[in-house]
Amino acid sequence: MKSHKLSQQQIQELIDLAFEAREYAYAPYSNFYVGAALLAKNGKIYTGCNIESCSFSPTICAERVAVGKAVSEGEREFVAIAIVSASKDGSDEDSDAAPCGVCRQLLFEFGTDTLVIGAKSKEDYYVMTISDLLPKGFGPMQLVAE
Repeated sequence: MKSHKLSQQQIQELIDLAFEAREYAYAPYSNFYVGAALLAKNGKIYTGCNIESCSFSPTICAERVAVGKAVSEGEREFVAIAIVSASKDGSDEDSDAAPCGVCRQLLFEFGTDTLVIGAKSKEDYYVMTISDLLPKGFGPMQLVAE
């Protein structure tokens, strides 16, 4: 497993872009707004925000929006993703942002060494690999016949 290294400047840029993306979130039912910024191996950054639906099933997370944008443009290798979240009233402003289980599974699909940056603020964040967040994850390697 290859480990990605990010500079402090790269981490900060991803966090800043995730905060910007969060501004576009559509969350009228939960009032929980999430933004994500995904860094592809080629250096391009894809952003996403959560988009809710009143029937809930079609609701999509910010991380999956960013991955979908990237994959639809041909990207398959990712270095890192930054995630930020907050309630509309700001009461969750200090909570750690972390991908849900479905998003963890999707990120794992594209590489077990992708870095996940969960930010409480622009200064307070953690950095882990997706395999740290999804230990013993199920991925393409389990489906490939030898």
